[in-house]
Amino acid sequence: MRARLRSARFIVPLLVLAGAMVVHVLSSAVSARGDRKPAPTGRQAQTTQAPAGTLPPLVAEMREAMLAAADSGDIEELRTVLDWNELKPEVAEAPVGDIIAHWRSLSADGTGADVLAALRAILATAPAVLRGGRDVENDRLFVWPGIAEQPIGNLDATGLADLSRIAPEADVERMKAAGRYLGWRLVIGADGVWHSFRRVE
Repeated sequence: MRARLRSARFIVPLLVLAGAMVVHVLSSAVSARGDRKPAPTGRQAQTTQAPAGTLPPLVAEMREAMLAAADSGDIEELRTVLDWNELKPEVAEAPVGDIIAHWRSLSADGTGADVLAALRAILATAPAVLRGGRDVENDRLFVWPGIAEQPIGNLDATGLADLSRIAPEADVERMKAAGRYLGWRLVIGADGVWHSFRRVE
């Protein structure tokens, strides 16, 4: 009987100690989970400049197709490029039925020639790269002109030169007053999907 009591005297403290250790480990794990920042969801606004010649192949292919259509002088040539997308790019705040007709309606002469000229001009500049998302192979958006993603007051000499090439002087002054880019903005995903082409106002 005494032997059993002596054994119990040793066993009970050991059980208490083991229980305390389990509680400590579990509480530490919960605390660690609480302190850990959740994985980012969606796209983070980390912007960099894309050096010339470093576009992903599918982005470069889409850009070249757009340039070929712009160089043709016929805005109808963009219809084929539009058909590459399963979903049509965003071209206005509200959904648009016939995108080519929409661009013609925005054109000064009704032909869309100045829209093609604007497209050609912004594609001649370096794009900005918006990074974010979970898909490693498709976590970037390429934005033309790259200066559209920067405050106008932060533009260097190259950025100001790009701005003067793609916008009339009156528009440049309006942008400087607003402190941000106002004008045509094009977005292509790293997978070559054409996301948008519209005026920023």
